[in-house]
Amino acid sequence: MSDSVSDRPDFRIEIHQNKYLPAGATQVHAIVMVETEGGPGVMTAPATGAAEVIIVDTSASMAGERLVAAKRAAKAAVDALRDGVDFAIVSGSERGTMIYPRDLLMAPATDRNRAQAKSAIARLTASGGTRMGRWVDLASALFADRSRGIRHAILLTDGKNEHESAEQLDAALVACAARFVCDCRGVGTDWDVSTLRRVADALLGGVGLVADPRDLAADFTAMIEAAMGKAIADVALRIWTPHDAVPWFVKQVLPTVHDLTDRRTEVASPGAGDAPVPAGPAMGDYPTGIWGKERRDYHVCVAVPAGRPYEEILAARVSLVLPAPGDEPDVVLAEGNVLAEWTDDEQPSTGLHPWVEHYSGQERLADSIRAGLGARNQGDLDTASRELGRAVDLAKETGNTETAVRLESIVDVDRATGVTYVKKDVDKATEMALDVKSTNAVPPPESATGPLSEDED
Repeated sequence: MSDSVSDRPDFRIEIHQNKYLPAGATQVHAIVMVETEGGPGVMTAPATGAAEVIIVDTSASMAGERLVAAKRAAKAAVDALRDGVDFAIVSGSERGTMIYPRDLLMAPATDRNRAQAKSAIARLTASGGTRMGRWVDLASALFADRSRGIRHAILLTDGKNEHESAEQLDAALVACAARFVCDCRGVGTDWDVSTLRRVADALLGGVGLVADPRDLAADFTAMIEAAMGKAIADVALRIWTPHDAVPWFVKQVLPTVHDLTDRRTEVASPGAGDAPVPAGPAMGDYPTGIWGKERRDYHVCVAVPAGRPYEEILAARVSLVLPAPGDEPDVVLAEGNVLAEWTDDEQPSTGLHPWVEHYSGQERLADSIRAGLGARNQGDLDTASRELGRAVDLAKETGNTETAVRLESIVDVDRATGVTYVKKDVDKATEMALDVKSTNAVPPPESATGPLSEDED
């Protein structure tokens, strides 16, 4: 958790692409694989600079078994904190309320403070409505004076965000963006997946379903342990593009599918003064959140002017960057080049790189699942069967066996005709689990090989 150079993980980038384009083509696709390796102090470093906020829904719908389980889970999370990590407990209803400490501040994780926090958690009661925007606003205020270090939150709810508009929630999320990472959990089956996913996506976290409240404590402990294993925050995926080249989209595609295209922040190019020159080279940063020892893949598409046969250009330079405070130079952790070369030879330019095809299929898989479940909930079983049938095929094609198994709980496939039918009696938890996990991706199989671009670090 230390922010010293020796405790940073080592970043490595590989660019997987087919750089060859047919005459007239203007889109360059690449998969940017990012892997980290633990440095001397990573995973064992003291927790200097780390902070955790645990947000527990205490609206009226939590009364009874769910609140009992939520208290148990919050206490388990407090116990899982590393010594020295600053933390706070927030109660969420129609407003966000400090539970521990009582004032708008955090306390270091010590034996004494853990005991006081668990005593405060034990006194939680359920009443009122649900306004998640107020909850994240309070968490953001707690993180406000922390511009560096690991900043992580857990948000637990059991219901729908019925006491504020979607616009109010979105405004709160925009204000909180890049302040902290938030993992969200829904307990039971009365909450709305799309709303909680919107919170998690905006705050670069994950969303999960805990259908049985008895499983909450183990889930909270696992989330805290994962957060305690992070070593570096605020890493940006920086994309530099030359004259007349434009990033078309940037998406995280592993371990989950998440579109980052609209999260771009412009960075002044060298010699451009306070802002990049639109017609010249441009740089933009895309947030990636907090990192430990892990792998993430990104799908980058860049639009370029069509070139002449056998002309090779640098379409983009992709870097992992740690922005530096003040006037200090940013730290480049790793970088690689996305190339383009036009050819009139049909053989090398006949298709996309296998990794690009693989992840494109998984993006379509996620889209088909959401469309199918949405149609099913609207009573349009024909569309639901068609979309979920397409999802079954895509899950098999991409080797996403976990999603394939979940789909089997929702649909039947006639082996003779190949026609997919939506099952009539599917419990709510099974349907929600498929929705929640729809964006989970798997890496390409080892057989899906192809050329690497040049100059990877």
